[in-house]
Amino acid sequence: MKTLEGGCLCGHIRFRTTGLPEFPHTCSCRMCQRHTGALTATWVEFPAEAVEWIGLGGRPALFRSSEKSSRAFCSTCGGSIGAIDDEPVVALLTGVFDKPHLKVLKPETHSYKGSRPKWWHPDVGP
Repeated sequence: MKTLEGGCLCGHIRFRTTGLPEFPHTCSCRMCQRHTGALTATWVEFPAEAVEWIGLGGRPALFRSSEKSSRAFCSTCGGSIGAIDDEPVVALLTGVFDKPHLKVLKPETHSYKGSRPKWWHPDVGP
């Protein structure tokens, strides 16, 4: 079974995923922009049971950002990790993977295109 690993900027929070990521996408909503500091965030999702927190820091710190989700980050370095939804789904930012260039992480759709500046045109799709 496919496993992927990654972590935060300082390495205190580390994770290992099992299986293939679901819903690889980019998002330009204001919440993602503020969470990452970027105009567009790139995400993949896993069922919560497919994500193991393996670093010394254990699970990331959480900030309740909406009715259905909390944003995940490292309490040591402040690095964004992703979001932990109530469904239970763990959405991980692709930039935190050790190998973010892997094809299984390539976004297939773009959410909230209307929230991005008109001059920003990320290349998304096959």
